[in-house]
Formats: sequence, structure tokens, C-alpha cells
Amino acid sequence: MQDYSGYGGYGGYGQPPSGDYGHTAPLPPMPPPPPPRRRVGLLSYLAVALVAGALGAGSVVALYHPAANTSSSLPSAQPSNGAPVPLPSSAVPIPGNGGTGTSGGSLSKVGQGVVIINTTLQYRSERAAGTGMVINAGSGLVLTNNHVIENSTKITATVAATGQKFQAKVVGYDASGDIALIQLQHPSGLHQVPLADSGKVKVGDVVTALGNADGQNEIVPAPGHITGVNRTITASDQGGSVQSETLHGMLQTDAGIVSGDSGGPLVNAAGQVIGMDTAGNDVRFPDQQAAAGFAIPINTALSVATQIAAGHASSTISIGYPPFIGIYVGQSTSSDPQQQAADERQQNNGFGGFGGSGFGGSGSGGNGSSSQSCYSNGTSLPVPSTIAPVSSGTLVEGTICGSPAAVAGVTAGSVITSVNGQAVGAPDSLHTQIAKYRPGDTVSVTWVTPSGQRKTASVTLTAGPPL
Repeated sequence: MQDYSGYGGYGGYGQPPSGDYGHTAPLPPMPPPPPPRRRVGLLSYLAVALVAGALGAGSVVALYHPAANTSSSLPSAQPSNGAPVPLPSSAVPIPGNGGTGTSGGSLSKVGQGVVIINTTLQYRSERAAGTGMVINAGSGLVLTNNHVIENSTKITATVAATGQKFQAKVVGYDASGDIALIQLQHPSGLHQVPLADSGKVKVGDVVTALGNADGQNEIVPAPGHITGVNRTITASDQGGSVQSETLHGMLQTDAGIVSGDSGGPLVNAAGQVIGMDTAGNDVRFPDQQAAAGFAIPINTALSVATQIAAGHASSTISIGYPPFIGIYVGQSTSSDPQQQAADERQQNNGFGGFGGSGFGGSGSGGNGSSSQSCYSNGTSLPVPSTIAPVSSGTLVEGTICGSPAAVAGVTAGSVITSVNGQAVGAPDSLHTQIAKYRPGDTVSVTWVTPSGQRKTASVTLTAGPPL
């Protein structure tokens, strides 16, 4: 998920309209040249349901699925290929240990450790905003939601209390749990937020939610109470890789959590962090009268952060940045390239555009007549009219200029048939193959061109945006 249309939509070029912050639609672009769209992230929750786990990140996550961008090459903010160096077990604090070695706290103490996160989504020509919490001042570790940093090519964090600004890199993330750990570069003068044991939280407890409300670059407090614990909720996102997810064990509050608060602290009456603001909407539960906000318990978030800091990847936890090949693909489940193209046209109501929601956005492209060899945006990306004459493989709808695939000579209408000798079919199978590797790895990619030529090339994967 992502703070693309970020978890819970940003408000286009102006203020988000009141009410449904979770699904705020971008306003139409201004006359050219348009400024980057700004989105303010927050998950929007649909219902309380004990349903299956979060949906996968779609069939394009390892391949990327961008939109507008005026650059003709990969952004300079593209992360390095090296994996983060594992940190000691003491890097992430234990719940109940307050900042600066004390067990107590206050709103002012918490505020000293809150950062305003702004991200650049280079491949979409957008920007995003959210919040984060310093959990290790010396190492510059900041806890936030995955959807705040998802698909970002550049991350900056500004300490709300002092105005200090830092560049940040992704240490790792748990997309299904919506938790991410980032590290501020060359940290100094930071303060850790005081932390409480979220296992002791009870319904009725007084709380205050803090965050970069509506992306206005200031921390706004929202008082309230805990109205539920251990809640299971299903969240939707109109622009992220994960279109719907289920989160368990959530804290529920009537505090006014709004877009931009994501990743911010939910603070108890003692001035200690008990949760991480994650979602809010005006959807009501059957047993409540007020609108609900939700936070991930701090114990849960710190447990995941500990695994990330130690470099322990798992089926849900990703360390560092994912491998990036740089092609546009659809979301079809068919292994037939012709059917993939048909599914894309149907999904886009007869228009072109790249399919799927893997990296947010949906192209509104043309009729397949473009002769571009690569693309720097997906807003006018057509479904190819000429497709390689093969019966199985992943249809390439376009390549990103300067990407590994473009450098290798892959073009729109080509069909990738194998990676390192392993056959691929539907787009998701290509994602699965690419996801086995790390940035910097070289893989052998075989594809058939639109004219029917079979080609094989060694492709070195680069580091892509977090998924």
C-alpha cells in the first residue's frame, strides 16, 4: 500500500475535501506544466470483518507500474543496491521504555520525537505526506506506516519541533502489517518518543492522536478515548499496490485521525506512545455511534521493527529495497499475451493505459499506435497493438526509460517468456521470478519481440521503490 494515492488518498492540487479523507480523489491537473500532485496518506477502512489476510501486492509489484513523470531517465533519488547493514538487537527499544531513558512522558516530549515525512513518487510525478516517530535517536531510526513510504523514490523527514530536515532510506517494511522502518541519514539532535506497553491499554483510556493532519506540515493533536481493542479491520486504498488489506489487533479510538496522520503516535494520558495512527474514516461500526480511527499497537509495531532492524526477512517482511526491472505490465491472470491485452482494454473501458493497481494509478492512454521505445510516464501508455506471436508469457506494455529492461532492448509489445531458464506466463509469475533476486543480481531474460525475434540478454536488476 502506499501514500501514493496514498493510503487514503491525497487531495490533488489543493486541500482535501471534508469528509471522506480516506478516498479523496485528486483534482484535475492544472494547465501545463502541472505541479507534482500531493497526496496525504491514511488508510480508509471499509468494515469490521474477520476475513482472510491482506491481498497480495498485485501482479506488477516487482516490475513497477508508474504514472506521470517528466524525467527521461531513472531518478537520481533511486536507492543504492546494497542491503542495509543489520543493526544490534538493542537498536529498537522495548515497549515501556520511555525516550531518553525515562518511563514517563508528556505530549511535548512525544512531540520532540515526531517527524513529518514527505516523499517523492518519481514515477508518478507525485508527492506524498505522512508522519513518523523516532524510536532510536542515535541511529536515526523512524517508525512509520508502510503506506507512507510505499513506492517512494525519495524520502525526507523534518523534525516537527525543530525544523531539522533529513534524507531517509528504507531499512525494511511489512506491507501486510503496514509497518515500515526508515533511517535518517547523518542523524543529530534527535529525541526518541516515550513508549508505553500497549498490552495494558483498556477501553475508556484517554488518548491523543498526533500527526501531520491533512499534510499541512505541522503536528496537530486530536484528543479522544480508546473505544475498542483487538479490532480486525479491512482497509482499502485507491492508489497503492495493495488495494485492500486486513489488519488485526488494532486499537480503535474516537480521536479525529485524518489523512496525513499515518505513522504518527497515539499517546496515552501519561504522555507515552501506545500506538501508531494508521487509519480513519467516517464508517461506523454496528456497536458505536462515532466515527472511528485506528492505530497499530506499539508493541506490535516494535516487534516488526526489531525483525527489520536485525535484517530478518520473511514471507511478510522485506529488507531494504526490492529488485527493479522497469517494465509496465497488466494485471491479467491469463498466460496468453493476447488475452492480457484484451483484459487491459476491458479494464480501461476500451482505452489503452497500463492495467492493474500494482503501483497505483491507471493510465488513460491511447489506441496502441504509439511508437515510443520507452516511457517516462504511464498517463498515455497504450496497450500495444502489435504483440509478439507467442502463446504464453508476460506481455510488456512498455518499458521505463533508462531501466534495466529498456537498456537490454525490451520494448512494448514484447513478451517475456523466461527468467534464468524458468518459464513465465501471467504477469504475476514474472513478478514471482524477479522477487527471488536482490538488487545488483544479474539474471538472464528471454523475450520475443513484436516482429517474432527471440532474444536473450543478461539484465542487472537495480533497486526499486519499496512496495
